[in-house]
Amino acid sequence: MSKTNSSFNLIIVALTVALGGFLMGFDASVISGAIKFINIEFELTDVQKGFAVACLTLTSTIAMLFAGPVSDKIGRKKTLIYAASLFFISAVYSALSPNYIHLIIARMIGGLGVGAALIVPPMYIAEIAPPKSRGRLVSFNQLNIVIGLSAAFFTNYMILQMGDSGSDFAMNLNIQGNNWRYMLALEALPAILYFLFLFTVPESPRWLAMRGLDDQAVKVMARFEGEENASKEYEAIKKSLKSDTVSTKLPLKELFKPAMKFVLTIGVVIAILQQITGINAVFFYAPMIFEQTGIGTDASFANAVIIGLTNLVFTIVAIAFVDRLGRKPLLAFGLAGIIITMFMLASGFRSAEYKLDSAAIAKLELHENYAEFSAVKQLEGTTFKNDVEFKDKVFEVLGDNVARKYESDILTAAITINSWLVLISIIGFVASFAVSLGPVMWILFSELFPDRLRGLAISFVGVINSAISFSVQQIFPWELNNIGSSGTYFIYGMFAVAGLVFVLLKIPETKGKSLEELEELLVKE
Repeated sequence: MSKTNSSFNLIIVALTVALGGFLMGFDASVISGAIKFINIEFELTDVQKGFAVACLTLTSTIAMLFAGPVSDKIGRKKTLIYAASLFFISAVYSALSPNYIHLIIARMIGGLGVGAALIVPPMYIAEIAPPKSRGRLVSFNQLNIVIGLSAAFFTNYMILQMGDSGSDFAMNLNIQGNNWRYMLALEALPAILYFLFLFTVPESPRWLAMRGLDDQAVKVMARFEGEENASKEYEAIKKSLKSDTVSTKLPLKELFKPAMKFVLTIGVVIAILQQITGINAVFFYAPMIFEQTGIGTDASFANAVIIGLTNLVFTIVAIAFVDRLGRKPLLAFGLAGIIITMFMLASGFRSAEYKLDSAAIAKLELHENYAEFSAVKQLEGTTFKNDVEFKDKVFEVLGDNVARKYESDILTAAITINSWLVLISIIGFVASFAVSLGPVMWILFSELFPDRLRGLAISFVGVINSAISFSVQQIFPWELNNIGSSGTYFIYGMFAVAGLVFVLLKIPETKGKSLEELEELLVKE
């Protein structure tokens, strides 16, 4: 097989497997548009609203405990086929949920698929990719995640616009009345395609080698690297496995042996850092964040689309440079950007003013349902120094249910803020994340750990990453209402400062080395 054909096959298979990232991204972020309408329909508290968003991450955390070991036992390919099935079930069930409990169950089912889609594709791609292009190919999974995020933002916006269009088509399907159900249902289509496409990819050659299926492993490797290179690479794999017997039940204590201390520390810190700087608060609550600036629902959804496109563009930039510049420079550059933009965002909200003057009240009086929240007129002329004080007073005057329903309209009328500063800060934050922590974390995960422990180790650090993500998503609505926007974003910025120091002092460069070479360098017996 020619080198050109081998490279083409490699890219096609990597892209196919990485479609799991698309489903993960879509499933995780589609809730950003749906949650406002779910909140109104099911009359959720802050805790319930946070859990409706974060419950998917909760079960993905649980799934990560098992995704790596399960893929070690039954194979990477079969694990992903099961994951695709879970995505489909979750999409259909979510769209048909009659109440909050059913919605939570449906999203938690999807979380099981997300756990597998986060862990297994980068592992699989790293195991088929040559060293010189491994970073770029593993990044395909992150690229698909951000395409999924962008697609969810875009389809949410389109469904919102269709519902408001008043067309016969929209009226017949009751899109406006069921907009969040249509948002969640769309995921079923890519889930079906992923399920079918997975039957066209081979099993991971390193997994086959660990199972003693030598002939099949060499055959798969020859498909991607040519017969001569496949034979050499296979010998290196066998040498790295040495006399170790690959057990289907590797004990967790294997990860905590002294030889693993260095790589496990890096894995754990990067897993925490990727989420604790607030990326999923931005992605999963993007329209809600923009509504805090007072620009209104339609503009908030439109800005969310811009965020998705920014994420996509800069992820492509990262893929182009990760094997040229290396992992460490991208991490350092991205974290510096996160620090600057989070502090800008905190400053923007800190300087905001909240006041319902006569012009604002007159604007609210034009609202078709003003009679329901007319008691807000009691706040006319009072200036509030931050969003927490203002929202507390609105909820006190109107009561929880009415305030929750019209919070966005009232906030839009009251706030005076530099909305451009907020938009630029969030775009800069997403761009900084997309060229660094987004793709580089998964590349490092796929490179740091030895072959026989890779599934277990990636599951372990993936669980930590997902647990932090769950925590961020769960408490974000509470933070906005109790700490305020400015304080919340300042905290994220400080975490990024600590992360930058760690990256500069501790992270090694892994580009251009085979997985076996990295094991010799980083894992010291």
